[in-house]
Amino acid sequence: MFCSGETPLHLCIIKRTKTNNETKTNKMKKIIIIAAAFIALNTAANAQSANSSASQTVTLNLTDAIDITFTGSGTATGAAVNLAFNTVSDYANGVQSTSQQMKVRSNKSFKVSVKANSTNFSYTGATSPAPTIPVASVLSTKVSSNSTGGSIGSGFSAYKAITTSNQDIITGATAGGNNLFSVQYEAQPGFAYPAGTYTVDVVYTATQL
Repeated sequence: MFCSGETPLHLCIIKRTKTNNETKTNKMKKIIIIAAAFIALNTAANAQSANSSASQTVTLNLTDAIDITFTGSGTATGAAVNLAFNTVSDYANGVQSTSQQMKVRSNKSFKVSVKANSTNFSYTGATSPAPTIPVASVLSTKVSSNSTGGSIGSGFSAYKAITTSNQDIITGATAGGNNLFSVQYEAQPGFAYPAGTYTVDVVYTATQL
């Protein structure tokens, strides 16, 4: 303790000295804090470095795939195309169909061919014996639009006769999932055949190259 002056009012400053126990307590607190920080850092380091891995090989087994469908039906069977001959002008000039759109999906380049499945039309009507109409002399087709990335086959930019032999109407088309093309039909039977219903199936085949 220190007191200043010899006056009635004494100012004394008392300096408190830490006891040994307080010093030891403070030291212990510091040690505990440092130890806790070390444990926390060590735990974090261990958490970051602990890991395990596993792996496996994934193999894609791709095969060649192709299909052709009519966009109107969404299937390989298109809606029936009816060419009606109602006037003399129809017989004289022939009748044309609307465009029939098809879609090819293929993982390789491809071509499309067309043919009739029969040499003659099938006849339903009152005339007997049944008249015979050769398909190739009456029915023709053309490619009216093409977005396949390929070319229109020889002669099919205009109407060309359909025969029982495959003829390429699209060549060198590119791979893809939405390759579209359209065809139109024209029939010119003339005046040589009686009334009735004449039918034939036209077959389109998409072939990978």
